[in-house]
Amino acid sequence: MKKQAKITIDVWLDENQIPEKIEWNAPDGGVYHADAKAAFLTIWDEANQETLRLDLWTKEMSIDSMKKFIHQNIATTANLLRKATDDEESANVIEEFAVRLLKILKLSDK
Repeated sequence: MKKQAKITIDVWLDENQIPEKIEWNAPDGGVYHADAKAAFLTIWDEANQETLRLDLWTKEMSIDSMKKFIHQNIATTANLLRKATDDEESANVIEEFAVRLLKILKLSDK
């Protein structure tokens, strides 16, 4: 039997259309009304062979948190590529870049 799952992202905007609050729900995963300071969503458009993106962050997102958020997205992309394609060489290149970026951003590796 097939099942449909729903994930929702609600965004509250200020008068200038800047996100003030981001909340997400994933009932199948037990997540209800969870607050987030940022969201990065990519969708593959098969017809146009391009990635569609939704990048959101609240006014309260600190610069250090944004750096960590971006770094972790890059680092986990290596795992995604490896898992989806078995392309070890390309995944390793991404991981090497993530390690280099960690140093440039002056972030802890934790």
